[in-house]
Amino acid sequence: VTFVAQKQTNKTIRRELPPICNDVRQKHRLSIDTLPPELKAPFPLDPIIPLRTKTTKEFQEDMDRAALSGDWREVRDFYLTTFESFIEINAAFKREANGLFNTIEDSGVNAKFVNAVYDALLSTPQDIQKSVLKGIINSLLREWKGPRTKDDLRAYFILLQNPQYSSTNTYVIYAHLLRQIAALSEADHHFLVHWLKRLSARRFRQLVERLLQFISTRLFPADPDELPPSSKCSWWIPSATKVLSLFNAANSVSSPPIMPFTDFYNITLDHIDFMEEYRTWQNYGNSNRFSFCQFPFILSTVVKKAIIQKDSEQQMISQARQSLVSKVSRRQRVDMNLLFLNIKVRRAQLLSDSLDELTRKRCDLKKKLRVTFVGEAGLDMGGLTKEWFLLLVRQIFHTDYGMFTYMKDSRCHWFSSWKCDNYSEFQLVGTLMGLAVYNSIALDIHFPLYCYRKLLSPPTVPCDQNAFVGMATATLEDLQQVMPELAHGLGELLSYEGNVEEDFYLTFQISQEEMGIMKSYNLKPGGDKIPVTKQNRKEYVQLYVDFLLNKSIYKQFAAFYHGFHSVCASDALMLLRPEEVEMLVCGSPELDMSALQKAAQYEGYNKADTTVRCFWEVVLAFPLELQKKLLHFATGSDRVPVGGMADLNFKISKIDVPTDWLPVSHTCFNQICLPPYRTRKELKHKLTIAISNAEGFGLE
Repeated sequence: VTFVAQKQTNKTIRRELPPICNDVRQKHRLSIDTLPPELKAPFPLDPIIPLRTKTTKEFQEDMDRAALSGDWREVRDFYLTTFESFIEINAAFKREANGLFNTIEDSGVNAKFVNAVYDALLSTPQDIQKSVLKGIINSLLREWKGPRTKDDLRAYFILLQNPQYSSTNTYVIYAHLLRQIAALSEADHHFLVHWLKRLSARRFRQLVERLLQFISTRLFPADPDELPPSSKCSWWIPSATKVLSLFNAANSVSSPPIMPFTDFYNITLDHIDFMEEYRTWQNYGNSNRFSFCQFPFILSTVVKKAIIQKDSEQQMISQARQSLVSKVSRRQRVDMNLLFLNIKVRRAQLLSDSLDELTRKRCDLKKKLRVTFVGEAGLDMGGLTKEWFLLLVRQIFHTDYGMFTYMKDSRCHWFSSWKCDNYSEFQLVGTLMGLAVYNSIALDIHFPLYCYRKLLSPPTVPCDQNAFVGMATATLEDLQQVMPELAHGLGELLSYEGNVEEDFYLTFQISQEEMGIMKSYNLKPGGDKIPVTKQNRKEYVQLYVDFLLNKSIYKQFAAFYHGFHSVCASDALMLLRPEEVEMLVCGSPELDMSALQKAAQYEGYNKADTTVRCFWEVVLAFPLELQKKLLHFATGSDRVPVGGMADLNFKISKIDVPTDWLPVSHTCFNQICLPPYRTRKELKHKLTIAISNAEGFGLE
């Protein structure tokens, strides 16, 4: 029954895809399950593959002889035969012609020989290269219909690595190959994912970049006439994106990843109507209606941030419109403050006032933020908002306040596990993070990556108010991010060869300090009476890690989670990885000072002035650590907004004071004020002192 259902599904998929060529009669391949019982036994699963004995060394010798003599007949025959069918591809490249190799661990492909044949292909005469492409076309036409054998998968795996697809002239053939791979069953895709992850990092990257280039070129061709009309090949991009998702899956299951997840971003997609893609995805989900949002790994953080902001803006506009209509219908005077989230706070009561304001105005959280400090003149043009964030974050995360514990070994903050009756301040921190994302403010906070994974567990708030939130699966690697010493100790317990029970003398009860008092907790019922042994130590470690990262801080994190999602309540959060949420909240750690120089604005100086030229010479020559300190000195954070340095609105201003003064910064305006230093040496000396002692000094 399962087989028939799968077969029907495959047929449905194939009906939606246009045929390779209308006048080609497709070959019918019987499945063994469709035969009567008396014929099942002798029916082979795979055709017999002819024996081919050519080795990598012999092939390279053939290539060398042909290059010297100009006689390419032997090489031509090899390529012509090898690529004329899936059977011949297996005959040439399978390590044992009729070996099964039916495991995800081993594709059975002679990778060294495949690489040698493909590396040589582009240096052969044009007629050989054309014969290979012609053979691939015939292979694809012949193999289009029917269930797949592992030899078919091997052929697809080998054909996918062909370097000829880098040329737009071969895109039609490449598209048909991608279509057939995309239409394979989920089980077949599972095999391909594990085979792909065993490619060399260089080959893997080449194939990913080729797919990204194919998608970009189809979207925005340099010469529209060199490709078929988009209307006739609308399946190209969905097929390529589906195959790219196999590479992304292979990258994800590799430890460490073969390449950074950001290298799967297609920056070309920053220029499409991504809100239309988002609406399609919202309306149709993961159905047959294609949207790039079904494959979020390909969308850059810039696009995802824009989607979240526009989605929130639409919600905000809807709320503001309802407020205005309500006022007008009651013939009340319309106050334009209705359009803003107006926060009024006293500096002396910053935390309590902020908590009160955000609690009272929780229905306005999606409106544009505007901050006023009581008793101070001035309109909020962005500077007061940023100052409010900076001051609040400093106060909340101060060790004396007790909400968060600073972990010196991991240089990050973690939630204090003390119990109380009211966790509203944790909700305030979550709300602050949500407001920062929505208002494009990078916060100087340092949570481990696991915190952002918890924040996406689940990515949208459950309808059931009693449902658990923020309970992400916790591993020893996650604990390593927060408490590396403890994680190391637990790792040693797991690998200990001696008598665990007698040498460690542990039970399923742990103790931890809360507000200066040691408290004990059972990891399971009766845990204080259950000794840790060699047999149950894995369970002990798992329960311990889960207790520390989930259960002991559940109420604190749940309040934090709901605070964040009260602002960023968007389906777009389902598109994000934990690393991307961190980038939205804190900015990117990747610094590009040359980009900052290009985007810099000047007041009292121009870029040709001696002081400015000396400044950039010094900054560009700084080591990374000093560049981070400079950014922190000028902006209040050592990270860059998701949109890049240009989004900082960084300004260098002239300050008319003696040159023995140090530089001053206005972090609320991303502004650094420089006295008119006359030499590079003098500027470097003063700037280094200022940025190295910036905490509580020289900041306004």
